[in-house]
Amino acid sequence: MMEGDEVPAQWGWSTISEVCETIFGQSPPSSSYNQKGSGLPFFQGKAEFGARYPTVVKWCTKPTREAKAGDILMSVRAPVGPTNIAKEHCAIGRGLAAIRPLIDRGFVEYWFKRTEQDLAAQGTGTTFSAITKRVLNNHAIPVAPLFEQERIVEKIETLFAELDKGDEALREVQNLLARYRQSVLKAAVTGTLTADWRNANGPPRESGKDLLARILKTRRGTWQGRGKYMEPVEPDTDGLPELPIGWVWASMDQLLGHLTSGSRDWKQYYGEGTGTFIMAQNVRPMRFDLTERFLVNPPPGSPDAVRSQVRLDDLLITIVGANTGDVCRFPLDVDEHYVCQSVALMRLVEPDLSRFVELYLSGKGAGRDQLEKHIYGAGRPHLSFEQLRSIAVPLPPNDEREELMGIVNETLSNLDHVRSACNAEAKRSAGLRQSVLKAAFSGKLVPQDPSDEPADKLLERIRTARAEKPKAKRKKASA
Repeated sequence: MMEGDEVPAQWGWSTISEVCETIFGQSPPSSSYNQKGSGLPFFQGKAEFGARYPTVVKWCTKPTREAKAGDILMSVRAPVGPTNIAKEHCAIGRGLAAIRPLIDRGFVEYWFKRTEQDLAAQGTGTTFSAITKRVLNNHAIPVAPLFEQERIVEKIETLFAELDKGDEALREVQNLLARYRQSVLKAAVTGTLTADWRNANGPPRESGKDLLARILKTRRGTWQGRGKYMEPVEPDTDGLPELPIGWVWASMDQLLGHLTSGSRDWKQYYGEGTGTFIMAQNVRPMRFDLTERFLVNPPPGSPDAVRSQVRLDDLLITIVGANTGDVCRFPLDVDEHYVCQSVALMRLVEPDLSRFVELYLSGKGAGRDQLEKHIYGAGRPHLSFEQLRSIAVPLPPNDEREELMGIVNETLSNLDHVRSACNAEAKRSAGLRQSVLKAAFSGKLVPQDPSDEPADKLLERIRTARAEKPKAKRKKASA
């Protein structure tokens, strides 16, 4: 909906600068920041936003731009458009603007929610998107008679309250799904899931211990490391649960035939060719995600390209940054896919084990717990190769592993169907909200009252009041 679109006869079109005061934030000296509650609450951008109100994590003793309680706070850079409401007098950094409506605040707030994408589309910038004060001030807004604005806001809030109940129920279901998923993973990798199967089928054809011995023999026979064969580290099982009969603990080092990460010197090859550079954002928990694809064109056959090229059933794990510890199996039988230096490639001696090991390393109360002990040890989240090699992994007999993976795959598939249904319902709810807002700002949500003062009279009164208001004197810059 844009300026010039049809609105009811008593409405009119205006701009944000005419019906609001806008204050763009500015970063105060970093030396004035604190987390002790001294000075004003300080908000820097979207990161502090909540569902309706921002969360205070920082204060500032030398604010340069301030917002009042009740002001609309808008993120004006990275990203553009999301809004919250200031609960109290606060300082704002350059990622935010404070908007002080001269008409009904809720009416303006909901208009921003209606046109968030329109504002975002006007963002500019190479590093990140941002809008200028001019763009915000020139943003068009339909203006209803003041009493009708109040009726519209009341109706929107009534309808949104009903949608909120449905959204809350959806979130509960999604949380239950996540917990159930983790319980299934834990039951699978501890043998609980296949306890009845073991009792019914008796001793395995090849125990976990025998399987491990075979893997170690293959590992030694295919050793391609430098110099003399390196014996793998033994698993440290201190504090780990007792395994079912037929299972055995192994270290990742015992199971691995190849462990590496990407080259540091490929900058000159970025953004060209047909190769894919696998980044941390491509590695999701138990899911390889190529939504974002980064091209790379390393020299064919170069040692770094051969070393870091990924194969079907390799395990990928993020080893640096916020998503450190996320693990997924590489599910594609393709060439020219290479890990970056933030992602480790773990190639198992026995590739058939990759789905089970992926499952174990992703499970709370299982391998994920071992990873997290290392990840959050000190400083920036990271994992070293030594730490990866030391992770202990339960090794079931192959027959039992195939049985439990069948159960897990079916269960996870069913959970994914339910999750997809929840996501579809969440999208439907978001669509309904936009439908409500569309009806509201085209004058179709509540009936018009002919006795209401027309919007042009309201706008004229605002113009007159602002013209008569003394202009604030600019502070002289200190010498």
